[in-house]
Amino acid sequence: VQLQASGGGLVQAGGSLRLSCAASGGSFSSYGMGWFRQAPGKERVFVSAINWRSDGITHYADSVKGRFTISRDNAKNTVYLQMNSLKPEDTAVYYCAANPNGRYTSPFASGYTYWGQGTQVTVSS
Repeated sequence: VQLQASGGGLVQAGGSLRLSCAASGGSFSSYGMGWFRQAPGKERVFVSAINWRSDGITHYADSVKGRFTISRDNAKNTVYLQMNSLKPEDTAVYYCAANPNGRYTSPFASGYTYWGQGTQVTVSS
């Protein structure tokens, strides 16, 4: 399975971005999908996850609840992360990840088997 994340960029505080993660080479519609982020000098942390269903169970880190929305389009093998009301502390490299046990969402990096290459999000104050 290959995951390709895109959509990062530079945005002012209060702005929005939508990240995309396109999957190829596997059974996307059966995977749970997650987003993590890693700021410079810090550990990779959980952002959001969605189980295998397009209208599936979602899970968010407290720091992004109410601002970020995860969704997926199984017909396009793509998962999205809509990020609104961005803050400077959201600045990080964002990674998408796939969990073959798609019934569950997981906030732990160890719960994911496949990882994308990351896309940089920079929020200026």
